[in-house]
Amino acid sequence: MADLIDVPRGMKVMQSLVVKRLQSGFFAEVFLVMNNGQYEAALFLNDKFKPGPPLPRPLDTPTEQYSHFMGVRPSVGLTPEEAERIISEVEGENAIHRKKMKDRWGKLDDD
Repeated sequence: MADLIDVPRGMKVMQSLVVKRLQSGFFAEVFLVMNNGQYEAALFLNDKFKPGPPLPRPLDTPTEQYSHFMGVRPSVGLTPEEAERIISEVEGENAIHRKKMKDRWGKLDDD
């Protein structure tokens, strides 16, 4: 595993789930991580952590190629197969370790 940059304090990187080269030439890699007491997915671009949702989110307007995304500014499009693999791995690890995942991405604390 490469030296990852800007990994948030308390986040433990477990394993790589998806690696892809983007049209921009950047490498996007989604890792399985332990964060806040639960397993999540985390996006890294050229080994630098990028904040975003803990699981792939469906695109508002999916294309033939991309159905989901990870990250925000920039976000990375994922194929249905890539999204399914990431979601399956994260949900599986949480189930095995009896963790109940809470997805609070984009939610206000009052909710």
